[in-house]
Amino acid sequence: MKLADQLTTYVNAAYSGIWLTTQEPDEAEREIIQLARNKKWKIAVWDVANGLRLASSSSPTSDAGAGDPLAALRALPALAEANGTAILLLHNFHRFLNSPEVIQTVFSQLIAGKQQRTFIVVLAPIVQIPIELEKLFVVIEHALPDREQLQKIARDLTSDRPDDLPQGDDLERVLDAASGLTRIEAEGFVIELPDRDVRVPAASAEAAQLATSGAVVTAAALPGLEGAQALALLSQLLREGIVVPA
Repeated sequence: MKLADQLTTYVNAAYSGIWLTTQEPDEAEREIIQLARNKKWKIAVWDVANGLRLASSSSPTSDAGAGDPLAALRALPALAEANGTAILLLHNFHRFLNSPEVIQTVFSQLIAGKQQRTFIVVLAPIVQIPIELEKLFVVIEHALPDREQLQKIARDLTSDRPDDLPQGDDLERVLDAASGLTRIEAEGFVIELPDRDVRVPAASAEAAQLATSGAVVTAAALPGLEGAQALALLSQLLREGIVVPA
C-alpha cells in the first residue's frame, strides 16, 4: 500500500499518532505535503535546525524557540480548524523523547488530537517510542523506490542521452543492483569536472572510481559490472573526455 493510502486510512480512523520509519525523510515530507494539499488538510513541518513552518511557506512561523520541540508541540492546537484536519510533521523526533516534559506534552496532544483532528506524524529512521506513548502511535514504513520507480529514475537520468540507458537483460541487472537503494543513491555517482558534473548509475560507482583513478584498466576489470554494462560505462566516460584510450 502506498504511503498516501496508509496515511489517509489512519487519519480517517482518527489515529492521532503516526510514526513513519523512513530513510528518505525529504521524499516522505514531499509526499505527505502533496497528500495534505489534495485533501485540503492543514500541515506544518518542524525540525530542530529550521523550526516550525507551515508547508505553504518556506519561512519559520516564529523565530522564538525555533529549535524547541515543546514550542512545536504546543503550537499544534492553533492549527486546528472546525471540521478540518491538521498535521504536525516532526523530523527525527525520536531524539527528543528522552525528556519527561516532551513525553507528557506529546501524550496530551495525542489524546486531544482525537477530538480536535490534529495529528502528529514523526519521521525517523528507527522506531524508538517511549513506553508511555507506545499504545498511542501506529507505526508504518515508508518504502524505498520500487522497480518501476527505479526504472523511471534511470530514464530521467539518461533523458538527454537515451543511448546510455541499458536495454533488456542489461537494464534488468542494473535494476537488480539498485534494489534497496534510496532515490539519492539510485540517482548515481557524480564525477565533478571543472566545467560540469557527469552522473553515472549508482551500480557503476565503484567501477567509475577505478576507471577515473588514473590506473590502466580494461572493461573486464571493472568491478560490479558485466560485459555490456562495463562497455557502456567506458563509452560514456570516453564521450565525456574523462578517460582516454591507453
